[in-house]
Amino acid sequence: MTSKEISLGIVKAVAILIASGLALFFLFKISSVLIYCIIAIVISLLLNPLVNFLKRKLKFKNTLAVITAILIAFLVISGFILLFVPLLLAQGKNLSLLDVTTLEKNYHILLQNITLFLDSYNVNTKQLIQNSKLSSFTTFEFIPNFINSFFSTLGNFSMGFASVLFITFFILKESESFYLKFKNILPDNQKEKILHSVKEINHLLSRYFLGLLLQLTIIMILYLVVFLIFGVENAIIIALLCAIFNIVPYVGPLIASVVAGLLVMTSGIGAGADFVNETLPTAIYVLIGMSLVQVIDNNFSSPLIFSKSTNSHPLEIFLIILMAGILFGITGMIIAVPFYTSLKVIGKEFFPENKVIKALTKNL
Repeated sequence: MTSKEISLGIVKAVAILIASGLALFFLFKISSVLIYCIIAIVISLLLNPLVNFLKRKLKFKNTLAVITAILIAFLVISGFILLFVPLLLAQGKNLSLLDVTTLEKNYHILLQNITLFLDSYNVNTKQLIQNSKLSSFTTFEFIPNFINSFFSTLGNFSMGFASVLFITFFILKESESFYLKFKNILPDNQKEKILHSVKEINHLLSRYFLGLLLQLTIIMILYLVVFLIFGVENAIIIALLCAIFNIVPYVGPLIASVVAGLLVMTSGIGAGADFVNETLPTAIYVLIGMSLVQVIDNNFSSPLIFSKSTNSHPLEIFLIILMAGILFGITGMIIAVPFYTSLKVIGKEFFPENKVIKALTKNL
């Protein structure tokens, strides 16, 4: 090998590294757009059976079927959102949200009650607050930042919602056209494998999302039973809200427990109940009940549902979600299983003789 060939090889390697870095940087910059596309694809997978039903059984035109399916989904989501209005009104009444003075007074009463209870067990709450830098919460300094953050999030959500809706519409409307174009650009020697992979991924992801819906329904019913046992107000709405948080594996249930505990305690303050003897014990019992629900979900319903829907071992799913959470945060935890399932299908189709892939995909 001559020096010229070595130099060209080095230049080529550097160029590939620079191009790869620029491509990754570009993908990072448009990550929000990629997330919108992924969400739109998921929604399309869920709505596609409804679109096909409208076209085949009710003889709808393609565009009308797509618009009707999206409208039905929008109405269902809006119905879920409207379910939370009574909860917001009740909590607003309990905390006197329109009266900042009363809100701050009730807030400090809650903090004082918690402090007195913990102090009785020799827990130095003042030191904990100082060490955790929570002093701004005791003086309500966080309210302006929270309001600004809320409206910023609302604006981003509105833009994201419109983008997802637009992308979903065209994915559903032009699905056959996209499929034909995609099929035509594939290399002839790999076309059959790629199309079979796409078909299998579509099948497994549809099963996964239906399994996820089943899991959330089971969790909601179990939460509802817990809330009804302990007489929690707006039990159905809070159970639904807490179940939705479970979309985020492992972290979601913790957030749901915190939200449920706060709602129970603020409801008790609004009703004038004794904090130490009534409100706090109820909140503790509710949290214990929710913990039992999570034990049932983590050890029985969730592994059974997801192992059946994705044909993966429960330990395999746990490790994948854990690694995705460490690398990519909450977003990674949410998309970990669908992405990993897709990779397994592709690996089995293109590298069937690889020992590692063969071991991981033996149930596919």
